[in-house]
Amino acid sequence: MGDAGEGLIDAESRIQERMEDLERERSQKNAKPVRDPELVSALESLRLARAELSQQLASTTHERRKAQIGQALEEIDRRMKSTDKLMAKKKP
Repeated sequence: MGDAGEGLIDAESRIQERMEDLERERSQKNAKPVRDPELVSALESLRLARAELSQQLASTTHERRKAQIGQALEEIDRRMKSTDKLMAKKKP
């Protein structure tokens, strides 16, 4: 009877190991890719700057200032595109 008990213990440990392996595989599949924190921060800063300038553009009446803000928004959009491309390249 000792051998049968050992067989059950071995089977249970193998089942437990297999369940842990499956769980580990699932968590790796569902894990989000790690992003470069500097790029994420830069992109967030650009989004905030764009939102601020958009508010300024809406409330500004002076034409020269509107033109300046428009140029700044274009530059921010260009930088956001560039940052998005860098983030896409760095995805694992």
